Amino acid sequence: MHGKANNTKFDHMISDMVNTDKLHELTHFGLRITVGVLFIVHSIGKFDVSSREFFSSVGLPADMSILIGLLELIGGIFLVAGVLTRISSSLLAIEMLSVIIYVKKLQSFSGKGGVEMDLLAFAILLTMIVLGPGKISISYIIKKIPRVLQ
Repeated sequence: MHGKANNTKFDHMISDMVNTDKLHELTHFGLRITVGVLFIVHSIGKFDVSSREFFSSVGLPADMSILIGLLELIGGIFLVAGVLTRISSSLLAIEMLSVIIYVKKLQSFSGKGGVEMDLLAFAILLTMIVLGPGKISISYIIKKIPRVLQ
């Protein structure tokens, strides 16, 4: 009878660990999808003429708006799909850091010219670099993609 009680406790521990693992994977998936969609939506404006004018106004080449737009669009798609997650996150994190320091010049944390949303995206991207794509991803399903490219 004593052994049966221990098995029940052990079964509950295993069940709790499995449920926690599922919750972590769903949370990770949600973060990856959220930041991916954010970059996809944000990329659309980069292909507009007004974006080229903005880039020129902050001292960047106007043609860079198209390159940044492509980075955000393709990187966002890769994040949503869970393919090349670490590479995409690294490139997008570099972009966010550049926006915070070079474009917004750390003017303020919130409000007009604030960096809070950029910092939030940056933090999520750093998390994606460390954790990779997670189990709910094409990389995990294929399982043939080297870890460094996930």
